[in-house]
Amino acid sequence: MVEKEADIVGAKNHIIKAQHNLKALISNEKNGFSDWATSAGFYTIYPCFLAIITKFGYESRNQECTIALVESLKEDKKIELNQDIVDAIKTSDHKEKQEISVVELRENFQYGSGTEVEDKYIYDLKEICKKAIAETKKIIY
Repeated sequence: MVEKEADIVGAKNHIIKAQHNLKALISNEKNGFSDWATSAGFYTIYPCFLAIITKFGYESRNQECTIALVESLKEDKKIELNQDIVDAIKTSDHKEKQEISVVELRENFQYGSGTEVEDKYIYDLKEICKKAIAETKKIIY
């Protein structure tokens, strides 16, 4: 994690990237590549987190550190972000709740041999991605 000058333009560019990746998710789903849609889903939410930390003057090239910083900003009440968005890209707690995280979906389909994701998971993935973009825009704008 590197502290740097706050960068609203950079933050907005991360939102643009998130929106681009959401389009890739939808396109992959429509074209029969639901397995690739899972990666696009993760990489829709992650740039939202990069946008948030960029606004607050940080740079990170480590996913776990980025997630931890967003959680810290949330705990310190510097941002309002639904916990389900944070939980979606964390790797823990999902088995206890009997749900699957975006990161688990991505890893299962990126590194596994499966090519078809259940419609329910793709629907949920799109919804959490749209929510992440909307809430990030409120934080940035």
